Amino acid sequence: MTVKLQYRFAGPNGTTLVLAAPAKVELDGVEIQVDSSKMSGAYYEMTRSVKDFTGHHIITFTNLDGKEYKEEFNFQPISLKTALPVSLTRADLIFEVEGLAPKDYIRVMMTDTASFSEGIVRLDTVINGRITITRQELARLANGPIYFELYKEDEKRVKNGTKEGGKLAISYGLKREFVLKDTLNP
Repeated sequence: MTVKLQYRFAGPNGTTLVLAAPAKVELDGVEIQVDSSKMSGAYYEMTRSVKDFTGHHIITFTNLDGKEYKEEFNFQPISLKTALPVSLTRADLIFEVEGLAPKDYIRVMMTDTASFSEGIVRLDTVINGRITITRQELARLANGPIYFELYKEDEKRVKNGTKEGGKLAISYGLKREFVLKDTLNP
C-alpha cells in the first residue's frame, strides 16, 4: 500500500506545497518526508504492506502555527473468499468477495491476450459480497489466460481539514489470473 498526500495552494489545481517546520504531516504518528517529481510536484509518500495497513489510521496535518488537523479513516482490503482455480469454464461465474460493505461498488475488469477482444470492464454493485460474471459476458473473451481485476475507489471530502478543505481518495485492487476454457477437459 502506498499513501500519497499532497497539499496545494489556491485550490485543487494550485501549486503543491513543501511544508516548512513546524508544519508537517504524519500517518499514525510517523512523520512523512517530502518528495517531488516534475509531473506531480511536491508530495508526501509512505509505503506499507497490505497486512500492516489493514485497520484504522489517522493523518495528522500540522500547520505553520502548530495547529493540528486530524483525518481518520479505515482500510479493509478486498479478497476472494475462496482461491481462484487455475481453470474455469464458460458458465455463470460467481465470485464471493470479502472486505466490502453489504452493498458496495467495485470496478470489474477481465481481459484476455487476444488483441481483438473487448473484454469486460464495468462498475458493478456488489450485494452481500457476490459478483456475477455471466456466460454471455464471457463470450467477449477468448479461451486462454484471463486477467481478472477488482478495483475499489472511494473519494470523500476531508472532515477535519483547514478552511481550504480537501479530499481523501482511496483506490486499491485485487488481481488474479486463470485460464478460460469451453469445457473442463482440454
